[in-house]
Amino acid sequence: MEVDILEFRVPVDSNKTVFVWDIPPVLTQDQVYEQLFHVFSSFGPIYLLKVCPNAPLHPPGFYAIAKFYSAAHAASAQRRTDGRPLLHNSTLKVKLSSKQAPHFLSGRNTPLSHARCLELANHCLGFNGWTSDIITLKELSNEEDGEDEGGVRRRMRFGCMMKLSFPQHGVATRGAAVVEETFTCTGNGKVMVELKQTSDQSEAEETDDVLQVNEFPLSEPDEEEAEEEDWDLTVS
Repeated sequence: MEVDILEFRVPVDSNKTVFVWDIPPVLTQDQVYEQLFHVFSSFGPIYLLKVCPNAPLHPPGFYAIAKFYSAAHAASAQRRTDGRPLLHNSTLKVKLSSKQAPHFLSGRNTPLSHARCLELANHCLGFNGWTSDIITLKELSNEEDGEDEGGVRRRMRFGCMMKLSFPQHGVATRGAAVVEETFTCTGNGKVMVELKQTSDQSEAEETDDVLQVNEFPLSEPDEEEAEEEDWDLTVS
């Protein structure tokens, strides 16, 4: 029995990327995207699908890049679609990427955004296959961070302990994280909020700014949860 591990991180490995060539211009770019997404998503969840027009010096048409979370899904998609008539009976070239990731990407270990995590978890576990519960939420700090044209800026840090449960498997796990937010107090009773965020991929995409995450081992679900318990949220 083969087991494929899906990490909740931005996929950058070349063996998870599939290239598609020789897409004829019989469909619009949006139509090509829709049909390719339908084909490739049947092999497994897709992190990214991008369809682009060919360069001016090449014949009219399109090429596409599909990035999977799983190398096994990418390999299966390549084997079963290469040389097959996928779009309007046109034979397409589908190949796995043989180019290694650039040095500035090869060492990246970027977590997925919250929305991407929900999407991947629901795909793999089913919508009712898991639950999440906030055990504790604490304000760790609240301090001024200078002034700008809008008013006084305040920096706040919140600590959160969460429990993930997998009822079909009878196990649960806990995790703790620290999130930082910046508020601008305008002086008229209104507050503007600026969340510090990072990029989930090369293209801009929203993601949470998690400073530190402490993982706890899987365990049997507890019958009762204490309302307050000691836990360490030291930021290093």
